[in-house]
Amino acid sequence: MLLKYLFIITLIILFVPPVRRFVFYLLVGRQLVKQQRAQGGSRSGNREGEVRVENRSAKDTDTRFKGGEYVDYEEVK
Repeated sequence: MLLKYLFIITLIILFVPPVRRFVFYLLVGRQLVKQQRAQGGSRSGNREGEVRVENRSAKDTDTRFKGGEYVDYEEVK
């Protein structure tokens, strides 16, 4: 008898999208929303795709540094 009810509930969860979304929200969704809010709060001020460059002060510069490494590249057409 119990197995019959479990089977019916499983079928409903598998084949009825609104029920499936609700079960997913109960299991995972709330934690996901909390994590997204935490991430959004810590990234305030930076827009997506924005590049931030921090310049080094004159006293922090290393006088031994004379440039970067040469890197070979192939042009792809």
